[in-house]
Amino acid sequence: MSLSSAAAKPVVEPRMIAEPGLAARVAAVVEPVLEGMSYRLVRVRISAADGCTVQVMAERPDGTLTIDDCEVISHALSPVLDVADPIDRAYRLEISSPGIDRPLVRRSDFEKQVGHLAKIEMSVPADGRKRFRGILLGVEGDAVRIRHEDAKAAKAGENREFLLPIEDMAEARLVLTDDLIAESLRKGKAAEREARGESETQAERDLAPRMKTRAKPRASATDRPKQTTDRTVPRPKQAQLDRARQLRSAGYDEGE
Repeated sequence: MSLSSAAAKPVVEPRMIAEPGLAARVAAVVEPVLEGMSYRLVRVRISAADGCTVQVMAERPDGTLTIDDCEVISHALSPVLDVADPIDRAYRLEISSPGIDRPLVRRSDFEKQVGHLAKIEMSVPADGRKRFRGILLGVEGDAVRIRHEDAKAAKAGENREFLLPIEDMAEARLVLTDDLIAESLRKGKAAEREARGESETQAERDLAPRMKTRAKPRASATDRPKQTTDRTVPRPKQAQLDRARQLRSAGYDEGE
């Protein structure tokens, strides 16, 4: 078989903002499994909810994730995490979608959300501050330009635009606004129309920016669909289980 006839493997875009400590151990175990299933890891967060909850936030390449996806991912990750055993106590595994006010962890995340309001916390201060809240203006190389919302600075005539290196960010996420919700609804309706072979009308385009509604909750593995269907859940590959065993035996401690 020639190289041209072989199926091309999709390019995996690395995360530029990652979690530290124990969450990094979990991420090292789950990320290869998700990539092998054509999903992308967004974030791992460990909290004290229900004793201990491990939240794995994931998405498809197009940024979506359904309840069925959550259940499939949960079934695939559970045995791998059992073998790797990165957490030394009982925990509850939760799979969820990024949601409308999603974390921004890859360069492309910032590119897609230009024009929206975001909150950014720096691990390395920029211009003497660590926290920024403002409109994303664009991406320049591996840095993000943001127009900071600061009324006092605006009155004083101080600089309100900052170029923030993505790798120096501890956390970045969108702020839930009416415009963000309206755009999310419009994209959802556009996807439904595309599936039906229909097109958007001018009236709908005019109405969409003025729509106001409550944000839909994130999809979660703890939710259950209204109807149950028989499905074959993919089991983790032996290579993934072997990798998990190697991580456990090697005593992985990156970011601790």
